[in-house]
Amino acid sequence: MNIDLYAAFMIGLMGAGHCLGMCGGVAAALTLGMPGQQHSGRWPYLFCYNAGRLVSYSVAGAIIGGAFAGIASLSGYSSALISLRLFAAIMMILLALYIGQWWLGITKIEQAGQFLWRYISPTAKSFLPLKSPFAALPFGILWGWLPCGLVYSTLSWAAASGSAISGAGVMFAFGLGTLPAMILVGSMAQQLQNLLKSLYFKRASALMLLAYGLHTGYIAIKQLL
Repeated sequence: MNIDLYAAFMIGLMGAGHCLGMCGGVAAALTLGMPGQQHSGRWPYLFCYNAGRLVSYSVAGAIIGGAFAGIASLSGYSSALISLRLFAAIMMILLALYIGQWWLGITKIEQAGQFLWRYISPTAKSFLPLKSPFAALPFGILWGWLPCGLVYSTLSWAAASGSAISGAGVMFAFGLGTLPAMILVGSMAQQLQNLLKSLYFKRASALMLLAYGLHTGYIAIKQLL
């Protein structure tokens, strides 16, 4: 697997506890307007909601990947993408510290996205309660722009990917990594949800991301020297 795709998928997978905290309530709210509240009827809602999220992530990745690839090409700086990869490694390290609750400075980056979200949020909430699974698709597309440290960290990998298509692929891989937590949030045993939200799980995941970030940063520095 391409290293950027692997990194993105890993961020989504290891950030499961954070995903449940940020979006778990939203995923649960999808079924509030569902006729009969049947357990099996949740799946179309969850599928469409998450498909919408992946669309937004992919679009954001394409924009960021294409923009930075263009900047790197115009600048003529041959090591520009390697420098971006070093930045992405730093972002992963900061994200690991955030998930492990050792340092929460990355919340400042999340706050930067609040400017756009204040305009998107009212439109997204207007879809609730959802009348059909198809209404969950645009809801998911809008909710995909929720300010999130996981998303912003992964966008740094999209920026270093080298093209719009690769950037979209990176963010799509990230979205796939979040699916185990988000698809199952409506049906997981409470004990499993508690495990994913626990500090032990978060710190174990954070240590894995930290190791990967340090390794990637080391390789990028060697390539720059």
